[in-house]
Amino acid sequence: MTGQGLTIAGKTFRSRLIVGTGKYPSFDIMRGAHEASGAEMVTVAVRRVNLTDRTRESLLDYVDTKRFMLLPNTAGCYTADEAVRAARLGREAGLSEFVKLEVIGDEKTLFPDNEGLLQATRALVKEGFVVMPYTNDDVVMAKKLRDAGAAAVMPLGAPIGSGLGIRNLVNLQLILEAITDVPVIVDAGVGTASDASVAMELGCDGVLMNTAIAGAADPVKMAEAMKLAVVSGRLAFEAGRIPRKLYATASSPLEGTPFLR
Repeated sequence: MTGQGLTIAGKTFRSRLIVGTGKYPSFDIMRGAHEASGAEMVTVAVRRVNLTDRTRESLLDYVDTKRFMLLPNTAGCYTADEAVRAARLGREAGLSEFVKLEVIGDEKTLFPDNEGLLQATRALVKEGFVVMPYTNDDVVMAKKLRDAGAAAVMPLGAPIGSGLGIRNLVNLQLILEAITDVPVIVDAGVGTASDASVAMELGCDGVLMNTAIAGAADPVKMAEAMKLAVVSGRLAFEAGRIPRKLYATASSPLEGTPFLR
């Protein structure tokens, strides 16, 4: 939507917003929200997709795959082996070679298991997957994932589904300074449009969200708000904000004004 777009593993998307498919009141509302979001990539949990009986209704019936690229994710996997198997299943079913990799380490917070995440990243990269791992906002872990071959690094802004917004701006800034050769995409924690703008104004390459849209009172309107927030945040980053100052500076200075001489 701005500049050169979001490029992951050589594939470029005009939109820097990635949306999900869970928690919507209905499939029809989900489809409307996807259209309103302007997104070009939609993530779907492999475990939620009926891959065996295509005669039954599936959420994939409501995703226009000519318009949206599917991004399978390994949500619900608690070990590296589980996550690798889920990614393989998604690819074998024809969903995508891209994968949003999740290896959950704690059932209550849904924080990632960094050890298992790194293990699964290395294994899937060797098998030719385009791996986009969901991780803590930890610069050390982000660098390890990048070095393991991750095509993007996806730090959380806050716990999944919490809607708390970006809780640690410093950690994200450190990651952005350290990771400049693959995209940094905020994944999890966004609650409203201003949260998405903050992430983009920091210099993040994109934002992935699901609950903030699907759980809104009007998911379609929130999807459009998120689209505009991502665009405006990116434009502000590209424009460059003014420096922060402790004291006021007059917007209309008197110095050099001809009629006051």
